[in-house]
Amino acid sequence: MSGPIESPLSALQARLTYEFRDPALLELAVTHSSYLPDHPGAKESYQRLEFLGDAVLQLILTEALFTLFPGDREGSLSKRRAALSKGSFLSRLAREINLAGCLRLGASEEATGGRSRASTLEDAFEALIGALYLDSDWPTTRRLVLSLYGSIPGHLASLVDDDNPKGQLQELVQPQHGNRALRYEVSHVGGEDHAREYEVTVFLIDRALGTGRGPSKKSAEEAAAHAALETLKAS
Repeated sequence: MSGPIESPLSALQARLTYEFRDPALLELAVTHSSYLPDHPGAKESYQRLEFLGDAVLQLILTEALFTLFPGDREGSLSKRRAALSKGSFLSRLAREINLAGCLRLGASEEATGGRSRASTLEDAFEALIGALYLDSDWPTTRRLVLSLYGSIPGHLASLVDDDNPKGQLQELVQPQHGNRALRYEVSHVGGEDHAREYEVTVFLIDRALGTGRGPSKKSAEEAAAHAALETLKAS
């Protein structure tokens, strides 16, 4: 005989590696406003928890980025935080823990695809963080949220525009090696004055990571960064 079927909220807690002391908080975190008219016993949706969770998430990310990137100025840190807290990324994290399967929706919202709607998943993810914070404490919430995120530098590297390979490379090496570990050296300049070709090698401290060529120093550096990214991915 098969064992009892695990409920979605029990499965969610297992994925979080956290069991709520107050199960009502977890239920509230997955209750969409459309659920209320159909269920008079449910008095509140997750909107207030979402408000709290957004603030908690911002502080967790701010602290983590402040520590990971000691050489960054405010503008750069803000840009990184925005990338990690934007709706599309939060909905992606929500899908990874199958938060969609836990949502309590009204019939009309369910029928119109609300369970897979990115904005709904984003809001519920923030509400879940708010619920975790109220049910536990700051160190526990911080640990659980950062566990859900995994490698922040790795995520940032994947979120950077592909047209900025130097930025991607910097994102990857900075947390471990600092913001001055990369250097680009012109190893060769050839061609006529009107058709120069530059060859540039990028070094991580004293290790050559990649070499690139281009009609300008900038384009050669970008090609070298592309080669270096491939080297790091393969290692």
